[in-house]
Amino acid sequence: MSLPSDVRRGNHSATNVFILLGFPGHQHLKMSLFVLFSIMYILALLGNFSIMVLVRSQPQLRTPMYYFLCNLSFLEIWYTTACVPKALAVLLGGDPTISFSNCLLQMYFISSLGCTEYFLLAAMAYDRFLAICFPLRYNSIMNRTLLTQLAFGSWFCGFFCVAIPAYMISTLYFCGPNVINHYFCDIAPWIVLSCTDTSLLELVVFIIAFIVILGSCTITLVSYIYIISTILRIPSAIDQQRAFSTCFSHLIVVIIWYGSTIFLHVKPSMKDSVDLTKTVHVLNTVVTPLLNPFIYSLRNKEVKKALKRTLQFKSRT
Repeated sequence: MSLPSDVRRGNHSATNVFILLGFPGHQHLKMSLFVLFSIMYILALLGNFSIMVLVRSQPQLRTPMYYFLCNLSFLEIWYTTACVPKALAVLLGGDPTISFSNCLLQMYFISSLGCTEYFLLAAMAYDRFLAICFPLRYNSIMNRTLLTQLAFGSWFCGFFCVAIPAYMISTLYFCGPNVINHYFCDIAPWIVLSCTDTSLLELVVFIIAFIVILGSCTITLVSYIYIISTILRIPSAIDQQRAFSTCFSHLIVVIIWYGSTIFLHVKPSMKDSVDLTKTVHVLNTVVTPLLNPFIYSLRNKEVKKALKRTLQFKSRT
C-alpha cells in the first residue's frame, strides 16, 4: 500500500484519534435511541446469560446442542458489549473520540466474533443433521472430542480470519478527516478515511467474507436439505413435528443472521452505502443478540420445561 507523494513528503500529519459519528440528529431522537438501545442491550445480556446458567444448572440440557447454544450465548454477550456501550455513551453526549489502537482492537473483536458466529451456526446445523439423520449413531459420532473440536475450531477460525485484514489496516496511513460515519469502528466507514490505496484491503476482506459466508452457508444448507428430506420420510405427522421442532429455533436464527450479514459483507465496494450499512449493523449487534435467547427459549420445549423447573425450585426455597 503506497503512500501518496504529498504524504511521503511530509505535507500531511498522521491522524491517531477518530470521532465516532454515531446517530446524528436532534437531541430528542438521540435520547429515544439511547433508551431503546439501553433496554435492548440489558435484555440481551440477561437473556443470553440466563441461557448459559440454565444449561449449566439443568443436567438434562447438558447435550451437544445446548453446549453449542451456550457458546452462542457467550459470543452474543461479548459481540453486543464490544460496540453498544460506546454507542450509548456517544448518544448520551459522552466523548465520541477513540484512539487508533482502540479502534483497531474494537474492529478486530467485533469482526472476529461475527465470523465465529458463522462457524458456530454451521456446527449447530451439522449437529442437528447427525441427530436427525443418524439418531442411533449420534452419541458415538458427536462425542466429547468432536464436540470440543467443532467449538474450538469455530472460535479459532473466526479470530484467525480477521487477523490478516486487521494487520493490513494497522499499516494504513490516515492523514485527513477523522470522523467515522458509524457507531463503532467498522472496516467499511473507517478505510474511506485512509490516505493510502485500500483496493487490496477491500479485495482481501471481500474474499475472506465470501469464503466464510459461502463455506458456512453451504454446510448449513446441505445439512438442512438432508434434515428436511429425512423428516419428510417419517410416516407419523406427530413424529415429524417433534423432529422438526428440535431444529426450528436454529433455522430462524440462521435466517435472521445470514439475511443481514450477507448484505453487509458480500458486496464489491465497501465505500458504497455506508449509511445503509450502519442501519443494518444495528440488526446484527443489537437486535439479533436480543432475539436469540428468546427464540430458543420460546420455541424449545426442553428449555421451557427446564426454566419452569428452575422457577418452581426457587419459589419453594
